[in-house]
Amino acid sequence: MPNERHPTKYLGEEYQRLVSENLNWELKELQTANEPFCTVDGRQVTMLCANNYLNLATHPKVVDAMIEATKKFGAGAGSDRSISGNMTLHEELDRRLAAFKRAPASLTYQTGFMANEGLVPQLCGRGDLFVSDELNHGSIIDGVRLTHADRAIFKHKNVEDLTRVMDEAEKHKPPYRHIWILTDGVFSMDGDLAPLPEIAKIAEEHGAGVYVDDAHGEGVLGEGGRGIVSHFSLNRDQVQVEMGTFSKAFGVIGGHITGNEDLRNFAYNKSRSWLLSGGVPPGVAAACVAAIEVLETEPEHVKKVWENRNYFLKAMQELGFDTGNSETPIVPVMCGESRTAKKLADFIWQKSIFALPIVFPMVARDKARIRVQLCTKHTQEHLDTAVEAFKEGGKKLGLI
Repeated sequence: MPNERHPTKYLGEEYQRLVSENLNWELKELQTANEPFCTVDGRQVTMLCANNYLNLATHPKVVDAMIEATKKFGAGAGSDRSISGNMTLHEELDRRLAAFKRAPASLTYQTGFMANEGLVPQLCGRGDLFVSDELNHGSIIDGVRLTHADRAIFKHKNVEDLTRVMDEAEKHKPPYRHIWILTDGVFSMDGDLAPLPEIAKIAEEHGAGVYVDDAHGEGVLGEGGRGIVSHFSLNRDQVQVEMGTFSKAFGVIGGHITGNEDLRNFAYNKSRSWLLSGGVPPGVAAACVAAIEVLETEPEHVKKVWENRNYFLKAMQELGFDTGNSETPIVPVMCGESRTAKKLADFIWQKSIFALPIVFPMVARDKARIRVQLCTKHTQEHLDTAVEAFKEGGKKLGLI
């Protein structure tokens, strides 16, 4: 009997299933720099879905630093940092980041996803336990899946449930050697904050480590944009790993971890995503250093993004929109069904507002939303135009 197996047929079938259920991503093409007003698919639009919170991607100091370093050091590092690609700029960036974070040490990775996927699996193995918030980012989830450690999930931001999970873990025989509590700092789909002080307190009671992914908090939270550990006035003995990214508020690309010297030494010896990948281009490293310098010397950027966030949030709530539990410049406009979110996104797109629908499996099936992300250079005119478009679309779809 002939084998009817086909190597790729199921790929097209799965894609068509996603399309039929309105679960597919429809990619748009950004044709200018990522600015609050830009060109996408040939249309002049107000950008409301960028991670570029402080608009540092086009800051002259950041751009010039990338150009000059590229001219001096070349387009690429030429190797992994673990071999011959560990450039002076990479070491400078690690030192400057640690100083900015007011921590003993930092280590930069090629991306934030690679930081989580590379470090998390090395922290625990057989005989250990990961305890993870149910809404953690996919890179944390994938990192945990790469281990032989046990895993437990606690309800989103629910300190009582975390306490229950940790108490239950103490009954394990033999006792777990290591326990790590994993949480996002800012949860990217809702814009809400982890209860980090309470998590740190529970961890201390159990001798557990705390690993926080602050990708969306850096540059936005804390003193001068130093992130969630600074925001809650915690220290490195309370939060042992603060992970982050340069691709959002810093406006460049790359991931990083911050903690003590032991963490840095462990990470660059154990993380295969770091060991087996080329170092970030020298221009990228220099641009990241420049972005840190901008945050240190130009505090107006952080102040302005919060002013814009508060203005937009107030206007949307006054119209009657459900904006979820936002505590940051991420403001979800809740729609319920995926089809409704896509219809609203299509409507505001016709009004030259670019904001994407977030649908299953990124969020629960009945929790689809438009995720709005505010930035420093949005003007009141940009925001008023966006609010008016949401108002028209929301009434048409029965959301308000």
